[in-house]
Amino acid sequence: MTTPLHERRIANAIRVLAMDAVQKANSGHPGAPMGMADIAEVVWREFLNHNPTNPQWPNRDRFVLSNGHGSMLHYALLHLTGYDLSLEDLKQFRQLHAKTPGHPEYGYAPGVETTTGPLGQGIANAVGFALAEKTLAAQFNTADFNVVDHFTYCFLGDGCLMEGISHEVCSLAGTLGLGKLIAYYDDNGISIDGEVEAWFSDDTEQRFLAYGWQVIRVDGHDAAAIHQATVDAKAESNKPSLIICKTVIGLGSPNKQGKEDCHGAPLGQDEIALTRQALGWAEAAFDIPADIYAAWDAKEKGKQSEAQWNTLFAQYQASYPSQAEQLLRRLTGDLPADFNDKANAYIAETNEKAETIASRKASQNALQAFGPLLPELLGGSADLAGSNLTLWKGCQSVEADAAGNYVHYGVREFGMTAIANGIALHGGFIPYVATFLMFMEYARNAVRMSALMKQRVIHVYTHDSIGLGEDGPTHQPVEQIASLRGTPNLNTWRPADTVETATAWKSALQRKDGPTALILSRQNLAFQNRDQAQIADIAKGAYILGQEKGELKAIIIATGSEVGLAMDAYAQLEGVRVVSMPCAEIFVQQDPAYREAVLPSHIRARVAIEAAHVDYWWKFVGLDGKVIGMQSYGESAPAKDLYQHFGITTDAVVAAVQELTA
Repeated sequence: MTTPLHERRIANAIRVLAMDAVQKANSGHPGAPMGMADIAEVVWREFLNHNPTNPQWPNRDRFVLSNGHGSMLHYALLHLTGYDLSLEDLKQFRQLHAKTPGHPEYGYAPGVETTTGPLGQGIANAVGFALAEKTLAAQFNTADFNVVDHFTYCFLGDGCLMEGISHEVCSLAGTLGLGKLIAYYDDNGISIDGEVEAWFSDDTEQRFLAYGWQVIRVDGHDAAAIHQATVDAKAESNKPSLIICKTVIGLGSPNKQGKEDCHGAPLGQDEIALTRQALGWAEAAFDIPADIYAAWDAKEKGKQSEAQWNTLFAQYQASYPSQAEQLLRRLTGDLPADFNDKANAYIAETNEKAETIASRKASQNALQAFGPLLPELLGGSADLAGSNLTLWKGCQSVEADAAGNYVHYGVREFGMTAIANGIALHGGFIPYVATFLMFMEYARNAVRMSALMKQRVIHVYTHDSIGLGEDGPTHQPVEQIASLRGTPNLNTWRPADTVETATAWKSALQRKDGPTALILSRQNLAFQNRDQAQIADIAKGAYILGQEKGELKAIIIATGSEVGLAMDAYAQLEGVRVVSMPCAEIFVQQDPAYREAVLPSHIRARVAIEAAHVDYWWKFVGLDGKVIGMQSYGESAPAKDLYQHFGITTDAVVAAVQELTA
C-alpha cells in the first residue's frame, strides 16, 4: 500500500521546503527529509501531542531528530505546524545568526528539544527524555492524576546505529523498560559513501529484540502502516519500540532518489524542476498552498491539549498542593528557597570538622548533606559507584523503583553522559554522573554537548591524577583536566580539601546556565585552615590561601592534591603567597580588581603546581614563571613514589621559587 494522494501531497510540502532551502543555501542534506517525509506526516499530524504556541508546555511529547543532518525535516515540520519559525527563517537556512542552523541547535528555533548532529547522541538524549518522564511520573503521579504523561519520539538513521553509543543507550533503554520511547529507523541503505551494505550488514531487528525492544517493520512510505505501527508501539507499555521504516532516500527526485547523490548536497535547479514535476507540485520555490498549511496547522489542537492538561493540573494542585508546588519548582530549575543558607551551614560545619580525607569521600559527604534537600537529584555512575562514591544513604535505584533517584548505568560512559543531557533537557531533575577522570575520554563529546547546550549536568570524575598509583598510565589522567578546562561554558573544579569540595558542589548545583566537572582524588588530602573570608572567596574560583609573610616576592598557584605541597613549601619560604585555584573558569570571570588582588600583575615570579599536563598553566605564570607537573604519561607504582619520580614535590616547589627570586 502507498500513502493516499492527499497525505502524500501534505508530506510533499516537507520535500519541497527541504530541497528549496538546501538549494538556496547551496549546502545541506535534502535526502533524509525527502525520504522521511511520509513518516513525519503521520507522526506529527496524527500522534505528536504538542502546542506550537507554547513550545515549553511541560507535558508535551518530545521529538528528537537524531539524524540531525536532516535538519530541514525538523524546520519544515515546525514551520508548517505553526511554531514561530517563518518562511523567511527557512530561507535563511545555514546562514549566520539564523534560527535554522545546519544541524538542530537547542535554543535557536522554538520546538527544537536538543542539539543533534553528532550521530547517536540524539537517540541517547531521547533515552534520557524517556527515563526522566518515567521517573518523574513515578514520583508525582497519583492514582487519580497522571500529570506527567507523555511520549518521546525519535527519528534516527544508519549513522546513529553504526555509532557505538547507540548500543550503550538502547541496551539500557530495554533494560529499564522505557515503554514511552518510540524510535523510527530510516532504513534507506544509503550513507555519504554510498550503499551501506558493504560496511553495515547488522541484523538490526534481531539486535533490538536482544535489547528487549519491540520491533515493527513497515514500508516507510505507507501512511496506514506507519499509523498502525505507532498505535502498536504506544500500546506496548513495558518495552521501547523500534519501527524499522524501509524508505527511499530523496524520494521524488527522478535521477537522484535512492542514491548517495542526494544525501549531502543540493539537488541542483534542473533536478528540482524535475522533482516538482514528478511530485505534481506546480508552486514556485517556498510557496506552500493555503490548504496544505491548513492541513498541517497544529495550533488550535495544541492549545486544546494544553488547556485540558492545565485543568487536570489545577485539580491536582487542589488535591496535592505540596506535590504540585514541588513539581513546578523542579520544572523551573529553581532550588528550594532555603538551599543557599543550608549549604553555607554545611560548609561551615565541614570547616569545623577539619577532616583529612580524599576529595571523592568529601564529595560523598556533600551529597549526603545536599541530597535530602534536593529530591531533583538523579545520580549515577558507570559501574564505579563504590569508587566514585556517588551513592549516599538516600539513594534508591530506578531499576528497583521507578520513583528512585539513582541509575546504575553500567560500563557506558558515553551513553551515560548523553542520557544525562537528555534528562537535564527534559526538566525536573539535576543529573550527576560519574566515572574515573581517565574514562571521561569515552564520554568527551557528550560533555561538550552539555556545555554547548548550557545544561545543568554535573560530571563527577574521581582518581584525578598519578596519585591513583598502581593502576598505571592507562588509568592515570594527564591531559584530561586541560581538555575539560579548554571547553567553553564548562566549569571545572579541582578542590583541595573538604571545604573546597563542598563549595564546588554548591556552585555546581546553583549553576543554571551550564555544566560543571568535579575533579576528585582517590588519596587523602590534607585539610587547610581558613578564616571566614577565605571560605567565602572559594566560590570566586581562586583565593589567597597562604598570605605572604613580609614583602610579596613570589606566588605559588596550586589545585587539588598539590595545594598541600604548595602549603608545605610556603612554610619554608618568606615573601611567598599561595593561591588555591579550584576553578579557573570562575576566577577569570571575576572583576579585574579581585583578580589583581589575588594575582598582582607586577609579581612575575610565579610557580604553578599540578599533577597534570603543564601547558594549561603558562597563561597564569607567564613565560617568566615555572610550571611543575606532567609532560609524559604516568607509571605503575605507589603514589608517593610517582610524585617523587616525576618531580612533583615540595622540594621542587621550593627550588623553583628560590630560582625565580634569586
